[in-house]
Amino acid sequence: MHESERFPSGTDGLPDASRPALVELRDGDVYDLAIAPVAKTIGESRVRMLAYNGSIPGPTLKAPEGSKLTVRATNRGDLDATVHWHGLRLENRYDGTHETQAPIGVGETFTYEISLPDPGIYWYHPHIREDYGQELGLYGNILVVPAERDYWPPADREFVLTLDDVLIEDGQVAPFSPTETTHVAMGRFGNVMLVAGEPKLTLRASKGEVIRLYLTNTANTRVFNVMVPGARMKLVGADSGHYEHEEFIESTLIAPSERIVVDVRLDEAKPLGLVHRTPEREYSLATILVDDAATDSHGATEFERLRTNSDMARERERVSPYVSAAPDKTLAFVAEMDMGIPEGLVVYACPMHPDVVSDEPGKCPKCGMSLLAIAAPTDTTFVCPMHPDVTSDAPDRCPKCGMKLVPAQLVSTRGPEHQEHHQQSHGNDHAHGDHDVADHAHGSPRGIEWEDDMVDVNRMTTPANMRWQLVDRSDGAVNAAIDWRFRVGDQVKIRLVNEMDSDHPMPHPFHIHGAGRFLILARDHVPEPNLVWKDTVLVRTGETVDILLDVTNPGVWMAHCHIAEHHESGMMFSFRVDDAS
Repeated sequence: MHESERFPSGTDGLPDASRPALVELRDGDVYDLAIAPVAKTIGESRVRMLAYNGSIPGPTLKAPEGSKLTVRATNRGDLDATVHWHGLRLENRYDGTHETQAPIGVGETFTYEISLPDPGIYWYHPHIREDYGQELGLYGNILVVPAERDYWPPADREFVLTLDDVLIEDGQVAPFSPTETTHVAMGRFGNVMLVAGEPKLTLRASKGEVIRLYLTNTANTRVFNVMVPGARMKLVGADSGHYEHEEFIESTLIAPSERIVVDVRLDEAKPLGLVHRTPEREYSLATILVDDAATDSHGATEFERLRTNSDMARERERVSPYVSAAPDKTLAFVAEMDMGIPEGLVVYACPMHPDVVSDEPGKCPKCGMSLLAIAAPTDTTFVCPMHPDVTSDAPDRCPKCGMKLVPAQLVSTRGPEHQEHHQQSHGNDHAHGDHDVADHAHGSPRGIEWEDDMVDVNRMTTPANMRWQLVDRSDGAVNAAIDWRFRVGDQVKIRLVNEMDSDHPMPHPFHIHGAGRFLILARDHVPEPNLVWKDTVLVRTGETVDILLDVTNPGVWMAHCHIAEHHESGMMFSFRVDDAS
């Protein structure tokens, strides 16, 4: 990408990014929020990023349930902006999308009136070129304090943490085009993990305490599986409040834009790790330093008690008739991929599994992805995808693993700079092979794409050659052509079908804006065992998820995949909600 085709990347004269402030606000308060470029040191690289009020993440806004706040947002960034208040059921004109307001031009200010009707952890981020803004640091949390004193179990300390990754190449954030979104196939995976904006975050607590972690996944596409080995962890809440039943867990899955609230009991004075564990490897996210200072813990005595929350138990009774009812709407997730066909003889290969090669078009038997046409080599070296040191002039089998050798050009390679940063940022990683990731809130890790397994192809995909679609199965309408209309008070059962008959089956986090909130009724027709109010649900590869949308707010609202590159490529639609009258 030529320099003139990129967003700016220089850091000269920019202020250093600061750590996020905790801003405690009251009902009726006015707060100023500014978007502007900053310089941030990540590893050995000093990179240009964007920040709210100079910090990455932006300030955490803490306010009581039921509050109304005024936020004056000023744009001193690189392009037109909006601020979307993710998960908040607020007045439609302040939702912060191109449907609800004119973009905030560079140098301009827009005033938002935001309502906080529900307790929990929420966040704010751009809704114009979300792929670019979020990757560069434009995200921050909103912590809504419950009016009910015992809404959450007692805890001794609270930490509000964003989970993110960023792709660093050649000492800079990997470039973006101002005119076109790339990495559209899988989304942009980063090679450096950031927790609360830091690659090596340290938290401090004392032996015997219970700490509460409010976790928000702000990554463009990565799904995290979070755990604290050596400590007990209790699941207490998610997107918009507390769970029906508290439960002890080993780990928790959190997809882009989802939030999870967990309590962790610290029984020993020793360092602990907050880690992201996949079936293949483990990433260090943060360190928890636990000292042996004497403490009078408020949370430890209650930690063993697993509460059932009566408000969610009542919801269980209320929604039970909907579990077996037919859906009102069925929405399918489908991909169409057109990478073109080279001239001359071709073969067909899977970009995710380069050992899968065919003389005919078809689907990969391992992942279901459509095979892509590539030029058939005439003078070819064959290589083992698993052992690239094994080469041959013929398509033999690898003597080390028995895998069929494939043309060398089919094996996706990562540039040395990418590999260097990948290893540098995860020095404590190790393979996990057959390790079973614990089953819990979202179920098993089945149907998750943990890494970018087709780096070269993914980088080349744009909305022109990769079309992500939301399809209304009642009439075949796609994306912006979907025309749904509801009324305040409606209870709408929506069936989300992540189809395997797609050019690229993969998981999608599906988000509904502030028209209401929803409950997950069932996954693959199995009733959801633990209810919690949600605004985003991860629909894994091949999975069917039923949700019940409680429609409360009139206006024109968006629904979309929250993989930022999928959203930017058009995997979205808007629907109208009319007043009850």
